[in-house]
Amino acid sequence: MSRPYPATADDLGSLATTVPTASAVSWGAILAGAAAAAALSLILLMLGVGLGLSSVSPWARDGVSASTFGTSTVVWITVTQVAASAFGGYLAGRLRQRWAHTHSDEVYFRDTAHGFLAWAIASLATVTLLASAVGSILGSGAQAVGTAAAAGAQLVAKADSADTPMGYFVDSLFRKEGDAAVADPVSAAPLIEVGRIFATNLQATTLPPADARYVAQLVAQRTGLPQADAEKRVNTVYTQMQTQLHSAKTTALEAVEKSRKLSAYAALWLFIALLMGAFVSSWVATYGGRQRDL
Repeated sequence: MSRPYPATADDLGSLATTVPTASAVSWGAILAGAAAAAALSLILLMLGVGLGLSSVSPWARDGVSASTFGTSTVVWITVTQVAASAFGGYLAGRLRQRWAHTHSDEVYFRDTAHGFLAWAIASLATVTLLASAVGSILGSGAQAVGTAAAAGAQLVAKADSADTPMGYFVDSLFRKEGDAAVADPVSAAPLIEVGRIFATNLQATTLPPADARYVAQLVAQRTGLPQADAEKRVNTVYTQMQTQLHSAKTTALEAVEKSRKLSAYAALWLFIALLMGAFVSSWVATYGGRQRDL
């Protein structure tokens, strides 16, 4: 019995032409898994909104603020992401073509990649649909800062208006007491002028002496108080106004800080949920691939 000769390069080339080669990426299976995952994610989000378990609406114009991103929303988004990713990953692995003459480690890697790609495409589609919701979560901190700054600018711009807290304090300067408190409205000119003086010195703890004396003269002309008493009233009212404005500023800053922390909390949990979805989709795709090969 003769010993066979080693295979030559020509023999290996002819053998390679007889073995059919299959693409390492089954885009049809990936797109099918991604579509299924995106659809299931949308359905579960709608169910969560209907049951009151989630404040994230699947509709484009109904977003969510970070303050409403509570525990139930975190749990439901995580469940939605895991369930939809698992379903999409399984389909991506189960529907892909069979890779003949491929090492088991390579098959495992390809199935994992198919699950990850299905998750990635489904996530991009879902985020596109929920752009307003995600944007409102991540941008609520900046919106709160902008609102606080706009409120402060509005207060200065409308310092001569009776619709602002400063207008109340300016009016209180010109009140008459006792029998003199008759229906005698103050002309708008001194109110506007005093409002501008107060607004200009908002950052100061006390009015400059010259401004305090001038405002006291206007108050004395209106109320008949002595100059000393008028100056005392001006300083007292200005101090009360500063106290209230400081309290309002502190409250606004606390609200901004709270909104910033809630935005960071919501973004962190969205990241964790998406990371879990990527892992589950990649892992379940390997199970679906094994079922396909069996």
